[in-house]
Amino acid sequence: MTDAGARLDAILARHKLPLRDAAAQDALWRELAEGPFAEPGAVPFERQWDAWRRVFAERPAHAPPPPAYQPDAARVERANVTALAREVGVASYADLQRWSAADRDGFWARAIQALDVPFRDPPRAIREGGAEDPAWLPGATLNAVDLCFRAPPERVAIVLGREGEERLRHVTYGELERMTNRVAHGFRALGLAAGDAVALYLPMTVECVAAYLGVIRAGGVVVSIADSFAPPEVATRLRLADAKAILTTAAFSRGGKTFDLYAKAREAAAPRAIVVGGKPEREGDLAWETFLGPAQPFESLALEPTAPTNVLFSSGTTGDPKAIPWTHLTPLKAAMDARYHQDVHEDDIIAWPTSIGWMMGPWLVYASLANRATMALFEGAPQSPEFPRFVERAGVTVLGVVPALVRAWRASGAVQRELAKIRVFSSTGEASNVEDYLWLSSAAGHRAPIVEYCGGTEIGGGHLTGTVVQPQSPATFSTPALGLDFVVLDHEGKREVAENEMGEIWLIPPSIGLSQRLLHRDHHKEYYADAPRGPRGELLRRHGDEVERLPGGHWRAHGRADDTMNLGGIKVSSLELERVVDRHPQVYQSAAVAVIPPEGGADQLVVFVVPREGARPEPKALQNELQDLVKRDLNPLYRIHDVVLVDALPRTASNKIVRRELRKRYRK
Repeated sequence: MTDAGARLDAILARHKLPLRDAAAQDALWRELAEGPFAEPGAVPFERQWDAWRRVFAERPAHAPPPPAYQPDAARVERANVTALAREVGVASYADLQRWSAADRDGFWARAIQALDVPFRDPPRAIREGGAEDPAWLPGATLNAVDLCFRAPPERVAIVLGREGEERLRHVTYGELERMTNRVAHGFRALGLAAGDAVALYLPMTVECVAAYLGVIRAGGVVVSIADSFAPPEVATRLRLADAKAILTTAAFSRGGKTFDLYAKAREAAAPRAIVVGGKPEREGDLAWETFLGPAQPFESLALEPTAPTNVLFSSGTTGDPKAIPWTHLTPLKAAMDARYHQDVHEDDIIAWPTSIGWMMGPWLVYASLANRATMALFEGAPQSPEFPRFVERAGVTVLGVVPALVRAWRASGAVQRELAKIRVFSSTGEASNVEDYLWLSSAAGHRAPIVEYCGGTEIGGGHLTGTVVQPQSPATFSTPALGLDFVVLDHEGKREVAENEMGEIWLIPPSIGLSQRLLHRDHHKEYYADAPRGPRGELLRRHGDEVERLPGGHWRAHGRADDTMNLGGIKVSSLELERVVDRHPQVYQSAAVAVIPPEGGADQLVVFVVPREGARPEPKALQNELQDLVKRDLNPLYRIHDVVLVDALPRTASNKIVRRELRKRYRK
């Protein structure tokens, strides 16, 4: 037995378990976390998990969830939220959050000051107008890209690692800005004008970041397309955003597989392409180096705050995905969240495996650069052992994850001691699993909080999250995001849920970051029409997340309350999946639902199938064939957990499929 194991046994022997007092339980766990568990790997995780269950076996029903992380005085003193609380004159984080929700304008004035937003023309006020469609920063002109280049030019902006290579590449703020300017000049030389859309369909690389910033600096609009999408989905997004050009990449390898995004772009009949790392094959397409303009400075085009910068996509409950424009306001929300919830400082290095096609890609750009920090990008598969080694070699201090990635690391043994120096973990994308996240906490000796972060593309960040100054329990949220508030109502929308009840989140607007427009859809109908009023008569905004209210102001996520699901951190609607499944010759009708396993964790895709008359499919064989269809025509990252054959699908009087009933059936 190791010394740490012996100390564990000695500590547990001194206490008479089970403990029924929550404070005593918390104190015992803290003693273990700061003692035998403090050195990653000193005590096998199986013994830590056993200790967790024993220590909290009699957790009182009225107590908050058990904390794996408890902040020390030094962490609280250094935190950005502590400085903000002192400026405002409040004594606790809870008071700070209440103030930020009660005085939205006052909060955003403080956040804008802290971020040192570089306006070309200053605003005459923080906000004018009502809650649903406010005018934020009226009279101001700015360009969000200028927010990203206020660090000294010699400071490192990006640390880049590549699969199969030990050498790290460092790109300074000055170098990144020169590349950004070359993109902006290239945008203009291509004949594109302010407001024109350029799609980005490539992995998160230095070229991707520079292209993102350069298009926006020139007044253009980026169309974000995930590099995992098949040609039909690429074509849909190009059409919805009316893209005038596409920037993509030639064949590259990841995780032992080869991907040729340029070939997929051509199959999608994409407009004029700029190709990174390859030779153009269509007339009119350009190589990256040919496209780039001169390295001379490019003055950002200053625009109104509501001018669009980026079109991202989030699946709704109709066939086409929702096309959501981000504006020059949205980066303020992303940067603010990172500053106060992930506690990003100038000396931090942030890694978050993501894609420019999902909101966390653009979020990462602003979260790091607008806070004068460094982002760490890895060109390769994050599930492989190479990624944790990159995290260690790059000196990453803030690491973003999704539950599926944590689960893969734990199952494969890819992580040993590489995460020991992480200061903050943060997780987004799907509901987390307590055991997996306690394992992640143990990888840093239980010294780093796991800040759960739930929000959406329409928010520009989070609505439900955590902080480094509060105790954090695995797979739970400890606070609404600063500057926001919400209520959780029962499924009829008639009352707020009580403790240990589940309900649907309804946002209480306004907030910087909340979308105010959709392409090709009625924004009011999507988010406000037929919405209930809040307990005090507040205007409420529909979001659709289902959460459970826990004691002590904590929350647990339970996926989507509507027909949208999260698969591997990617939102997709049931109808998008069913549209593909129904192409199978043996399928008459289908219904795709997300089911959370009893032990908790990520959404699992279950497909209910009504076979065609005379068809007698074997469920497992049908599952494999449907998986191939989804992989080919939608996204290879979506995994079908199970196929259930049924005679009919439950429907409402108006003929809508009752997917909630299907979820209930499957859980039984």
